[in-house]
Parts: sequence; structure tokens; C-alpha cells
Amino acid sequence: MFTPDELAAWERVRRYAVPPWMIERATERREAGDWRGAMAAANVRVAFDLRDVAAEHGARAAEALEDDLRHLAPDLLRWHLPRTLGGRTTIRTDQPVVLSPVGKAGEGEPKPATKGSGPWLYVARMKLTDGPQRLELRVGEPATKEWRYLYLQDWTLSRHLWDVRRAGELLARVGGTDRPPFFHADGTPLREDELPTSAGTDPVTRAEWVTLLQERGELDEACAAAGVRLRRKGKVPSWSSKPPIEVLREVLTRGRPALDRLAEETRRTGWRRAVFPVDFYWVEVDVSYKRAMLRLVDNSDAFGHPVLPEMCRTPSPDLELLRAGRIGLDDLHPLVRAALFPAAGPPATPPRPAAAALPRVIRVRCRGEWHEVGPDLSIPHDADEIRREEALQALGGSVSGCFALRDAWRTGRGRLPRAARELRRELLLRVQHGDTPGVLELLDAGVDPHVRDGRRRTLLHLLYLLDHEELLPRLLKAGLDLEARDHRDCTPLYMAVLMQGSEKLVRDLIAAGANIHVVDHQDLSLRRVIRRFRRTELMDIAERIDPNLGEDADEWYDWIEDEEAEEDW
Repeated sequence: MFTPDELAAWERVRRYAVPPWMIERATERREAGDWRGAMAAANVRVAFDLRDVAAEHGARAAEALEDDLRHLAPDLLRWHLPRTLGGRTTIRTDQPVVLSPVGKAGEGEPKPATKGSGPWLYVARMKLTDGPQRLELRVGEPATKEWRYLYLQDWTLSRHLWDVRRAGELLARVGGTDRPPFFHADGTPLREDELPTSAGTDPVTRAEWVTLLQERGELDEACAAAGVRLRRKGKVPSWSSKPPIEVLREVLTRGRPALDRLAEETRRTGWRRAVFPVDFYWVEVDVSYKRAMLRLVDNSDAFGHPVLPEMCRTPSPDLELLRAGRIGLDDLHPLVRAALFPAAGPPATPPRPAAAALPRVIRVRCRGEWHEVGPDLSIPHDADEIRREEALQALGGSVSGCFALRDAWRTGRGRLPRAARELRRELLLRVQHGDTPGVLELLDAGVDPHVRDGRRRTLLHLLYLLDHEELLPRLLKAGLDLEARDHRDCTPLYMAVLMQGSEKLVRDLIAAGANIHVVDHQDLSLRRVIRRFRRTELMDIAERIDPNLGEDADEWYDWIEDEEAEEDW
């Protein structure tokens, strides 16, 4: 039921967000009993100490928490996290993920997370769409604002999304029985003549039939097959003049929830009602009737009810990608593969093989003939030709052929040949998802490090996404400029502070010679950025910056100095 754009985005997520090396390293450390090493391998920071938990909540609570941490697969957690999509593939912002209760050992089955019922083990919200993809595990209760707006993914009743002891439950939670919908147990897709023509009595057949009806746009028939009803009454926003039932049909058509699973997931919470968001609307699932009832509600009605997690109320991205032929079984996470296709046997190749072979040669039309340029952008022209073209460009002239290729690669302006575009895209997607070993692999293969993206950012500008300790010395040795400017006149140091780069990255850039007296395109100084986003660990650097630098812009920004403005940013 995914659109082509959604399928393309999820395909990129599955290829880049959890690279094979991360799965292998995290699994190796977890199976060896080193849960801290597993977290580090999957780029997860643990922001608490078990001794503090024991002191506050008791030894039994700390032992239960450590047991959860030993069985938490951080790579599986990252695999299932909701994504921004809409042309992006990063983890969705402003949605903390609650994993399990803390300090409630021996109190029976966990209950849905509600405000004031913590503390919880949870994943802190991501603040920036283009920010570092590092996860942070905390113990406590998510901030008040996150509860107020229901920006929360409650996985306390969905441990199959992160707990290796429950990973096998994934098959049943996507509507499967002995096989997942639309597939045989060994992973072979159902043929056209094997698809159902009615709901039948088998749960997996019913799931397939409901999905087929939704894909045809037959919403009312799909609801009837799923055993849910649409309530004519409901609350619609003031800007809508349509009847509630008509708005509800549009919302369900646009949101495409897995209708056959809504009632079951709601009953699992132990409540009579649960809610889930679609754009600016809330849909309530009421299971107090014989047939579950769906209706529109507003924020006040939604508040206080369990929110169904996205991965438990929408079609499985993995099954949708398999149906579309965009990935194969061996591209799945090993735990996901084993849960969905138990009869498929072990993968014939290592899990999720490395990215497809990159182009070794870029063909360029130059001076009436085809030239071949390597990924290091070594062009087939002698030194005199290169000097003439550089002099012509310095005088304002235009370049073409091999020289235009190198200029577009190193400035972020101009058109690249298709092979060069694919190479740059591969590199930048690895950067975006913090895949430092993947970036080093491309640099070792000879890819030119002087690349700039569409916003004219160099690899130095993007170091806040990566392990800079490995990359910074290499990039500086390659000749990258510490004072290079992007489309907003930001230097690599400015970006490191602005985009929540680590303190060590900021200090290492300064130690390498980065200028701290810089302003961006709005004449906003680095001093103001440090103060605005409360980078308290960098205040000694702010004190060394000229206070009169960017003074006018700094005064204009005074109105956003309060804490709530920072949170909204």
C-alpha cells in the first residue's frame, strides 16, 4: 500500500540506515554478553549509570533493567524506528521511544506508558532532521512537552521491535500465522492465482484480502472485511466544512493503516480505546463494541489514551519492499528474516551484502571525444592544459568536459554525469546515516574527498554526522579547507556547533586551526549560536569570541533566547 516515493525512501533506509558492519559488530558484542559494546557498535549512547538506578529504585529494578539491556538489540531498534520520509530517510524528530518500565519488577505485564507512570527506559527524541543519527538511551520520563502533544512511540507492549527474546513475535504482529501475508513460509511470493478472493476464516488470508481491497480504493469493503465500522459522528477541525464521516474516509485513505490489526493492537493495551495520528487528525479505535469502531477525535479526546505505535498499525515496510521486488530476503535484518520466514533457512550470503559495485570509470564528452575519468577525478589532460583551463576559469570563463566535471564535483554547482551523480549520492547517503566505515571504504577506493553537496557543504562540514577522529586527519591531509563556506556562509566549525556536533569535534577543529571569529549569512556569530542552543560545555570558547562580532544580528535574535523557543527549534 506504499506509494512509489515511499517505497523508494524505505529502500534507501534499508540500504543505508543500518549497514551490515553495524549489525555484525553489535550482534557479536551482544552475544558475548557485552551490552555496552553492542550499544557503542550501533552508535547508541547510554546516558545513565546502573548504580544510580539501583540507588534510586532499588537493586531489583537495576537488575531487571540490566537484563533488558543485555537482550536489547540496538541494531534491531534502529531498524524499526520511524523515519521522516518525504524525500528523506533520517529518524523522525520529536518522537521519543519508550521501551520498558523501570522500578516495577514483579508487577506483572507492563502497561501502556502514560504521563506520570514512569520512570521508563526510553530513547531520547531526535532534535534535528539533518542532525547526527546517534541514539541516546535514558532512564526517566520524557519531557512534559512531548507528553502534551503525544509525540511518543510507546513500545512497552511491542518488545518484538527491540528485544531479541521476543523478536519472533514479529510474524504474528504483521498479520501472519505460519507465513506472512502475500508470501509462502520460505519467502516465495504468492502467485496471482494464489491470492484470496474473499476474507475467508484464516487470519493471514483476511489480512491479504483487506490489503487488496484498500489498494483498490474500496475502503468500506475493507473495513467490513476487517471487522471494523466507521462512526458517522466525530470531531473535525474548524477549518473543515465536510461531514465527519467523509473526513474520516479521506484520512483513512490517505493514512492507509493496516485495518485488520487495529482492533487487536488496541485490545493488547488493555484499554477500551486507543488512538493514532494521521497528519493533523486523530483516529480513535474503540473496541468496547462487538465490532471495533473508528471515529475522528480532537486533541483533548486523544490525550490520555494509548497511542498505537506506527510499526504496529501500518503495513510492514519490509514486506511491502519484498512485494515490490525492491529488496530480497538477504537484504533483511537477520532477526527480521528469521521471524518472518522461518522456513527460508539461513541466508546464502552475509546479511545485507555491501552496496552494489560503484562505477570505476566516468565517461565524459570532452572536446568532441569521450574521455574516461576515475573516481579520484584524475582527468586525462596534461599539466599545461589544466593550467590554461584554471586561468580561463579565474578570468570568468566557462569550462567544459572533464574540467566541468571536476568543477561541479568540487563546488556543488553545475551538472554531473550520471555515474558521477550516483557516486556522490552513495557517498553522501553513507555520510547522512553516520556510516564512517562506509565513507572510509569509498575514500580507500579512490573517491575524491573534495566533493560538495547541493548546499555546497564539504565533508568537513558534515563531520558532525561521523566519527571525526578517523576522518578529520585524513581530510586535512587531503587538503580540505577548514574555512570553506557553504550556501549559508557557514564554516565546518560553525556547522559543528549549530548541528549539535560533539564537544570533542568542536575542540579538535579549533586545534586544527579553525577560526572562531566567524558569522553566517545572517551575520550571526558563533558566540550567539553557542549561547542560543545552550552549549554550556563550549562557553569558554564563546568568551574568547569578539562580543561585537555580528552585534546587530545578535540583537535581532534576542527574542528566541527563552527555553521554549529553543525546544521548538
